[in-house]
Amino acid sequence: MGDLYLWLKAGHVISVIAWMAAIFYLPRLYVYHAEKAENVPEMIPVLEVMERRLLKAIMTPAMIATWGFGLVLIGFGGIDWGSVWAWAKALSVVAMTVFHMWCAGERKRLLTGSLRQGRYYRMMNEVPTLLLIVIVVAIIVRPF
Repeated sequence: MGDLYLWLKAGHVISVIAWMAAIFYLPRLYVYHAEKAENVPEMIPVLEVMERRLLKAIMTPAMIATWGFGLVLIGFGGIDWGSVWAWAKALSVVAMTVFHMWCAGERKRLLTGSLRQGRYYRMMNEVPTLLLIVIVVAIIVRPF
């Protein structure tokens, strides 16, 4: 069982890294989309392809893999659900998933031509960073 657990944990970490890389980059693409739509309209089809591929081919499969590996690892035990850190991590992962869904919704919104300010997407791009900090500190430091 020990080797299997380590392989599952490795798969979880790899999928988390892929998910986070994509979730950091997609709102940045939205900034470019919002800011270049008027001045450089020929960029928009390219950005739309990049956004779609990032969301559908990388971000969503990585999120599903992260959840899958994570739930299997939970099945192995070792998490003290009486501790605040476990709940802080779990709630932060749920919040990250909600942010992922927000990203998907914003992509649909951008496709309709309904644009927000680039500053809005810049600010939203900080959300996954804050959640990642909570998740890592909860897992590694377990301050609560």
